Amino acid sequence: MKVDIWSDVVCPWCYIGKRRFESALADFAHRDQVQVRWRSFELDATTRDRGEEDLTGRLARKYGISREQAGTMNSRVTTAAAAEGLQYRLDIARPTNTLDAHQLLHLAAEHGLQDQLKERLMAAYFTQGAALNDRETLLQLAEEVGLDRAAAAEALDQEAFVSAVREDETEAAQLGISGVPFFVIDGRLGVSGAQPPELFLEALGAAWNEAHPPPALNTIGGQGPNCEDGSCEIA
Repeated sequence: MKVDIWSDVVCPWCYIGKRRFESALADFAHRDQVQVRWRSFELDATTRDRGEEDLTGRLARKYGISREQAGTMNSRVTTAAAAEGLQYRLDIARPTNTLDAHQLLHLAAEHGLQDQLKERLMAAYFTQGAALNDRETLLQLAEEVGLDRAAAAEALDQEAFVSAVREDETEAAQLGISGVPFFVIDGRLGVSGAQPPELFLEALGAAWNEAHPPPALNTIGGQGPNCEDGSCEIA
């Protein structure tokens, strides 16, 4: 069974959703038969540099609210992250372009390292304030999870996966996905947002059962009421 997850590496609820989904998957009986693929989604593709604007300022500007209100929103998401074992440092995180990070995630997928790189990128951004539009930072993080640094640098130089990123985003638009995280389970069931693990587990079970219905039996012999005709019915 396949699970496609659209998300951005600078989306705070995406990291929380990742943890909650992982918790559900750990309890799923058929977890060894689940293939997870991270799909690209840029929350703000127009961002070109890290700049000096902090997340509170960006949030206030985006939604037309005060810095105080934006700070309250960040405090809430930080508390939610802590409940999942994530120690957010939104005070040192800065808005940044994520196109190159998504390119490297596609490269990592080719080498079976996509989940590892996704985790490292998110941890670097949300807990260490890493600049994910900085080439050397990206190459270092890629190398840490086992990607060849030279191959990663070449991929960025040649923009080798820009088309793959755009294809993911186009598919998201076609599916009506306007916010992330968004989970598509086995191409048949969508789950929007960082839902509780119980809901993810229920969705995984529903998709699995739909794809693997119990076999229909061709019965030979009669089944009479009570204990007649060689069988007993359930009362």
